[in-house]
Amino acid sequence: MEERLSRKIGERDYGVPGPLLLVTTQIHGNEPAGTLAFERLLHMIDGEWEKNPAFGFTGKIVGLRGNLQAITEGTRYVEQDLNRMWKQENIALLLSKDLSELREEELECILLHAHMQHEIDIYQPEFVFVLDLHTTTAAGGIFTIPSDHDKAHEIAKRLHAPIVHGLIGSLEGTLAEYVLAHPWGVPSYSLVFEAGQHHAPSSTQNAISALVHTLQALKMVKVEDVEHFHKQRLQYHASGLPLETQLLYRHKVMESDHFHMLPGFFNFMPVYKGQALARDKEGTIASPHEGYILMPLYQRQGEDGFFLLGEIRE
Repeated sequence: MEERLSRKIGERDYGVPGPLLLVTTQIHGNEPAGTLAFERLLHMIDGEWEKNPAFGFTGKIVGLRGNLQAITEGTRYVEQDLNRMWKQENIALLLSKDLSELREEELECILLHAHMQHEIDIYQPEFVFVLDLHTTTAAGGIFTIPSDHDKAHEIAKRLHAPIVHGLIGSLEGTLAEYVLAHPWGVPSYSLVFEAGQHHAPSSTQNAISALVHTLQALKMVKVEDVEHFHKQRLQYHASGLPLETQLLYRHKVMESDHFHMLPGFFNFMPVYKGQALARDKEGTIASPHEGYILMPLYQRQGEDGFFLLGEIRE
């Protein structure tokens, strides 16, 4: 089947060997900020290369769109959540089928997988780092979700945003978890960056700053070539939020639940045990814990009503 949009947003490689940074955007089709941010980043890199004789760029960066059909339709997904399909056994099964047999997100999954494999095969890096850019339906602060590896945690700390632990492990079939299994034959690590609300202009700016700091953390650009305002922007949007949190609870939903989030909640809003958070066909849903609410569901599609976090204190 012919792709309706270009999978590849763009790339930059100035011939100096280094890591391969794969940036995935719009795994959920209604989250455009990551794509806009990557496009602007490429213009920034080109401008720096032209005006700064001392500018150096190590390695290669490639941006890839995720769910092309959902992007076209302006929805989170068409038939199933693309970010719940990345299990090794599922990928193996899909790879064994003819493309004509695949449903919408199955095809998107296999084509994105093939593009990532192709980029790795032609560049042959020592390691691959996947930065998966997302946004949320609710307002509130930025945050990072590192995969369970020291390298991912190290990069997460360099993005000056709250770190949420335990979320990837609670969600089966995420791209971030799949990457950690080194599925392409080279060491691979992953980090999710949540840049803000879906269509807020600040979300695109936050994603740009996260991209810049990821390049710096991977030593693909020099510290002196990164404008200080990128750090200030990330710190501003993370101001007053807990530095590190641990998942306490995930409220999973199905369409038949008729789940409805009560209005007024936002990311990292403190909630108390017993507080009414949502309703479904069974009645009021109360918070089972005191903590912070994350990603309250204010859109029609989605398998998670909300998450609850507890702060990790040193």
